[in-house]
Amino acid sequence: MLTIKRGKKMYKYIKRITSFVAMFAVLFVFAGEAMAKKSKTLKNTQKKGFVRCGVSQGLPGFSNADASGNWTGVDVDVCRAVAAAVLGDAGKVKFTPLSAKERFTALTSGEIDILSRNTTWTLSRDADIGLTFVGVNFYDGQGFMVRKDSGITSTSQFKSGISACTNIGTTTELNMRDFFTSKGISYEPVAFEKADEVVAAYDAGRCDTYTTDKSGLAAQRTKMKDPDAHIVLPETISKEPLGPVVRQGDSVWEDIVRWSLNVMIEAEEYGITSANADSMKTSENPAIKRLVGAEGELGAAFGLDNEWSLRIIKQVGNYGESYKRNIADPGILPDRGPNQLWTKGGILYVPPAR
Repeated sequence: MLTIKRGKKMYKYIKRITSFVAMFAVLFVFAGEAMAKKSKTLKNTQKKGFVRCGVSQGLPGFSNADASGNWTGVDVDVCRAVAAAVLGDAGKVKFTPLSAKERFTALTSGEIDILSRNTTWTLSRDADIGLTFVGVNFYDGQGFMVRKDSGITSTSQFKSGISACTNIGTTTELNMRDFFTSKGISYEPVAFEKADEVVAAYDAGRCDTYTTDKSGLAAQRTKMKDPDAHIVLPETISKEPLGPVVRQGDSVWEDIVRWSLNVMIEAEEYGITSANADSMKTSENPAIKRLVGAEGELGAAFGLDNEWSLRIIKQVGNYGESYKRNIADPGILPDRGPNQLWTKGGILYVPPAR
């Protein structure tokens, strides 16, 4: 009889302890969720009243300032999208032009909070230097430009002794070395820190070829004295997925930047534009309603209101609008190629906003 009573007491004790542990587990989960929604970068950005964005020193179509200091480009639009999401105004961005050499230091040191500067996503950059790539806003590949009067129409015609202009501190340098080494071609690198210096050197005849991402070649050709005197060779020698970068250690800010870009891409997929976004609130498609803030509470995941994504679409536009405005219409790369939506033969594809 005594043994039975002791057994009952032990059962009640274990049950009480189990309930106690379960209660703390629930509290721990809720506390973890609450902490996860806090972002030092978001808090500082809202306090300052602007997004700090690192861009190029001038690359038409991607990040380029006009004579009045107004910045435009698909990279610029990523930062404008974040500003629309977290500050309510896509215009609240402070742009810092950076060379390829100084861009990562500016981000890791806290001078900027987003690097949106035609930057290639690689393993070493993502894993070794305290950075996190949050997506791809342009799929590219490295190529070569030559003068038409050189008679060269393919990289197979390159010969030892060729001189090549490029930027210091880029994957371009490494790809160029790998390419020429694999072909057994000796070459003379002519490297500069600033992109405009590279263009000027090539345009002045200081090198035989100019190599960088093909999008960069198309964009920089527009700055030359006689753009039609140059051609981009057909070969592509590398993969260059370009996209925005943030510092490691702030997962909420990372998610905000990632999903600001994703919203632009998914909005195009569903036909939501800056002009029709408000009218889409009455759509019967739940995916569309989520993107325009008419259904669900997606903003809560970042500590934002529920119209953060609607503001991005209305103020910046979807990805297709940004591409057309910045790259296609100026004649830089009218054919989107791999940067077309996956539903139209490209590889542009993002996770669903749900």
